[in-house]
Parts: sequence; C-alpha cells; structure tokens
Amino acid sequence: MTTYGSQFFWLVITFGIVYLVIGRGMLPKIQGTVEMREKRISDDVEAARLAHKKADELEEEYKTKQADARSEAQAVIAAAKDKAAKNAEKRLRDADKRVASKLEEAEKDIEEQRVAAMAELQDVAAEATQSIFAKLTGSKVTKAEARSAVKGAMTDA
Repeated sequence: MTTYGSQFFWLVITFGIVYLVIGRGMLPKIQGTVEMREKRISDDVEAARLAHKKADELEEEYKTKQADARSEAQAVIAAAKDKAAKNAEKRLRDADKRVASKLEEAEKDIEEQRVAAMAELQDVAAEATQSIFAKLTGSKVTKAEARSAVKGAMTDA
C-alpha cells in the first residue's frame, strides 16, 4: 500500500505539471489561434459581403448604362427614321413638281395640237364645203364664207 500512495502522489504531481504546462502555456496559444481564425473567417465573410454588395452595385450601374445606351440608340434610330422620312418626302415633292411641270407642258402641247387640228379641220371642212356647194349648186363660195359657215356649224354642235 505504500507504493500506491507514492504512485498516487506522483500521479497528482504529473497531472499538475501537465495542467500547468498545457493549461497555462499551450491553451492560451491554442485559444489565440482559434480566436485569430474566427476573426479571419468573420473578416473574410465581411469582405465577401462587401464584394457581393459592390458587385450588385456594379451590376445595377451596368444595367442603368445599358438602358441609357438602349434609349440613346432608339433616339438615334428615331432621328434617322425622321430624317429619312423627311428626305423621302422632299424627293416625293420634287418628283411631284417635275411630274406636274411635265403634265403642264403636255397639256399645253395637247391644247396647241388640238387648236392646230381644229384649224386644220376647219380648213378641210371649208374646202369640202366649197367643193360640195359647187357640185350641188354649180356656184362658187369664197373660202372666207365657207370657213364662216363651218365655224358656225362647229360652235353650234
């Protein structure tokens, strides 16, 4: 039994030394390392949260710039369409003017030709009247009289 007592004494002494060495020497270092890791993890999580927030802001800014660019492009397209429509309208007006001018010229030519044809027709009708009158009655009618008669007949009709 005496050996048990001395073994027990040395066991208590050994555990005490181990407690002092580990508990007082190593444990604070381990706790410091754990706290440092926890701080580092929380800092990394905070940095990731801030990076995520910044990424969200950049995405929102990108979307805003994209919407602005889209609206600007639409404005440019609308302006180009408007300009093209105005150019087409101007070309159409110019073409209408040219067509109207040619139509006027054609109407003048037609009227001149109609007048010339009517004069020629009156001359032919006057000659025919002279010839028919001469054959039917045996007397002659002057060209002026025949022309006057034809003119009167044409205006009555």
